[in-house]
Amino acid sequence: MPASLRPLDWRGASIALLLAALWGGNPVAVKVGLADVPPLRLAFFRFVLGGLAILAYAAWIRHRGVFDVRPGEWRVLISLGVIFSIQIATMNVGIGLTGAAHGAVLLNSYAVHAVVLAHFLIPGDRLTPAKVAGVLVAYVGIVLLFARDLSFRSETMLGDLIVMGSAVLLGERVVYMARAVQRLDPIKLLVFQSGIGSASFLLASLVLERGVPTHPTGRLAASLVYQGVVVAGFNFVVSSYLYQRYLASALATCSLTTPLFGVLIAAAVTGDRLSPLLLLSSVMVAAGIGLTVRRAPPAAPPSGPPRA
Repeated sequence: MPASLRPLDWRGASIALLLAALWGGNPVAVKVGLADVPPLRLAFFRFVLGGLAILAYAAWIRHRGVFDVRPGEWRVLISLGVIFSIQIATMNVGIGLTGAAHGAVLLNSYAVHAVVLAHFLIPGDRLTPAKVAGVLVAYVGIVLLFARDLSFRSETMLGDLIVMGSAVLLGERVVYMARAVQRLDPIKLLVFQSGIGSASFLLASLVLERGVPTHPTGRLAASLVYQGVVVAGFNFVVSSYLYQRYLASALATCSLTTPLFGVLIAAAVTGDRLSPLLLLSSVMVAAGIGLTVRRAPPAAPPSGPPRA
């Protein structure tokens, strides 16, 4: 209800910044988990935990109809499930080949890709001069990140390219889901995406990762809880709360800090080096996102940013 939405106060801003930091740490959690489990199996565990977290939330609020699917809804649910599964697969594989800081910067460029895709896929959501400027600034930052890789192993460059592809898919998912939540329950969308992802990754891991061991360590447990419960569960629930109470345009400004949080968390947890070029790249991606959301609409779907 737009009439009830209000500008961001200190409490809302603090919560939004916490969510941005938690989302920024997701690529770092993936990198940590990959030390003990192969990428597709890691995705399977993450989808199972994420699905259980969303189902627990639905039960807590006594949400009905999660599994009631009308005939016309199957295509949307399956399409989003497939897109999400491929996006998570490419993210995990790519981050395994590159650094966590690179993954944080590249993955969070999804917002810029979403702006470009929305121009072609959502009627009336056109590219404005400010949005074009934001896209160009962010893409220059990405090019700088790739240029840094030219003097390093080709494996790092390959990982960056794969994560970049994952970011494009995430942008596509954001656009698709923004349209879907207008007529479908967002909790139902996330539950079915988790179900499709769990089944897909279980099968893929059994076929492609046979013989690759899983090391049940505390580090892996922490990584899975972070990805499945904190990011897929807590972030979704709290972002729903924020988007039901505050202007989306104000909340969007807090998301600008996500690439920077990701880089700093990567440096603290995985020891990624904070080079000047890496910091410049993350700042340019954040600035590009800022330009693209500067004239964001005053309201958003109640599910908030669909990044779970």
